[in-house]
This record gives sequence, C-alpha cells and structure tokens, in this order.
Amino acid sequence: MTAGPPVVLDAMGGDHGPAETVAGAVLARRAHHVPITLVGDEPCLTSELRRHNATGEIAVVHADGAVPMAERGPAAAILATSSLAIGCRLVGSGAGAAFVSAGSTGAVVSCAVRGIGRSGVLRPALAVALPSLRGGASVLVDAGATADPSPAMVAQFALLGVGYARAVLGRPDPVVGLLSIGSEPGKGNRLTCQAAELLAALPVRFHGNIEGHDVLAGTVDVIVTDGFTGNVVLKNVEGCVRTALAMVAEAGIASPDRLAEVARRYDPETHGGAALLGLGGTVVVAHGSSRAATIARACVVAYALAGQDPADGIEAGGVAVEPVP
Repeated sequence: MTAGPPVVLDAMGGDHGPAETVAGAVLARRAHHVPITLVGDEPCLTSELRRHNATGEIAVVHADGAVPMAERGPAAAILATSSLAIGCRLVGSGAGAAFVSAGSTGAVVSCAVRGIGRSGVLRPALAVALPSLRGGASVLVDAGATADPSPAMVAQFALLGVGYARAVLGRPDPVVGLLSIGSEPGKGNRLTCQAAELLAALPVRFHGNIEGHDVLAGTVDVIVTDGFTGNVVLKNVEGCVRTALAMVAEAGIASPDRLAEVARRYDPETHGGAALLGLGGTVVVAHGSSRAATIARACVVAYALAGQDPADGIEAGGVAVEPVP
C-alpha cells in the first residue's frame, strides 16, 4: 500500500477497547502497513502503545470522552469531545482517509452524518458482504443503520449496494433483489411494495422480490431491505452458521479443519466489519465484541475502500433527494 492519510480508529469503542483496539492498530500497521491515528484518552493509549513497543509509531489524538456502548440514538452526537465525534471530524476535514469504530452502530451513524456528512442520500446504510453458496458473496444492505426508512431510502440503499458490488466485489452489472415474504410481485408489506415500484424504475438489473432462503444462495448480487430486517437477517445468519457447524462437529461428519474453513468465511475477523455507505468519507463499523485481529482487518478494509464512492452518481439514479433534518 502506498502512503497516504491515515485510518482514524476510535480506540475507546467496542466491548474491549482500548486494549484490543490498540493491539489491532499495531497489527494493522506492522503486518499490513496501514497508517493509523488513534483517537481516545491519550495517557491510556500511550500506555497501551508502550506495551507493544509502539510509542511514536502510531499517532494519537486526545479525546476527553467516550460514547457508551449502550448509546443508540442521535444524542450521542452531541458529545463533541468524544472519540467518536472527534474521529469523524478528522475524516470530514480530510485529515483521515477513513474512520473505523467498534462502538454503538447508532452512535457511529449519528456522529458520521454530522462530522463527515451525507453524499447525496437521504440516509446512510450499512453494507455487509455475505458468502454465498455459489462462491463469492452477495451484499446485504441495509444491515442496521436505518431501521425505519421510507421507500425512497430503500431504493437509494439499492443504488448504494450496486456501487459497493461494483467497487468492492468487482461485479460490473450487479443484480438487485428486494427481500420480502414472497417472490411474486406485490408480495410484502407497504414499505416493500412501494419500494419495489421505485426499484423497477431505476437503471439497475432488478430481479424482483427474493425470500429469506435466497440470502446465502447467491440468487442476486445485492440484497436490499430496511435496516431493522437486515440486522435481524445478519444476526440470524451468524447464529445459524455457528449452530449448524456445531451440530456437524458433534455428529462427526466433517473434519475440524474443514469446519473451521467454513466458519472463517462468516467470521468478522475475515470481513472486518460493515461499510457505512452514503457518506462523504469512508466509515467501517466493526462488531462491538471485536478483538485485535478483527480491528486490524477493519482498518485494512477501510484503507482499501478509502477514495471509492459507491454513492457516486446516485442522484442520477432517479430517486429524489429530499431535505432531511
């Protein structure tokens, strides 16, 4: 990787920060040559860096406060001196290439919208690449950023997912599916039915409705849904994979090595986290329980994504952008 602005890491975020976040930053710097700036309590971070003989190797920006993991709403954004808010402002000002946090998703979204700004969208969305049965991956969007979107927002999530699939997965002409309770046209709740009408008018390859069993089947390249449903689907996939692998291991029908190989495809350490799309800068949200290896992977992913804009051209996609308070 060539040198450039650093990845800004919220060192206080997550269940295990700052011990694991600092360890992850050191790993990303030394193993993957990713420039990192840590944001958090400077005396604490300096002490952690000293434990890794990394004093002076990684920059530190002091922040007086930290947003609690239990914080879910926009109120978190008023903590102007928090590591989350300061980190987002660093990226918004151009002092950072990307922002990474394992903190509360709701708080990250709030701070990112205020500190970095939206990029021509009504609301940002989280994109997660889920391994599919056919090989490769499908993009699930929204995976939890906007729980109660309008139909226009869902349509924009589809455009963001298409941009992500092109930029990250290398799919030149991604196929989009709308998650619903039936594959037939007209199936679904009011939000899904209205979103389907908008998606059909967009300049994308719209497959139509898909169902829950299509999520890991590779039926489409982009799975679009609201953030509430998307987050439930994501957690369900993670839980089902763990349970199924445990059952197979108990039955002794596959070797531990083969099972571990499958488990790694769904491990946060492999994908690093979810990309928060629709902003004026790159943001990756890692799992709250992330350890050092997962934090390092999130930093690598964020650095690779920096400069790519899945929202580019979204206003030309035919979905009106309304003022949002």
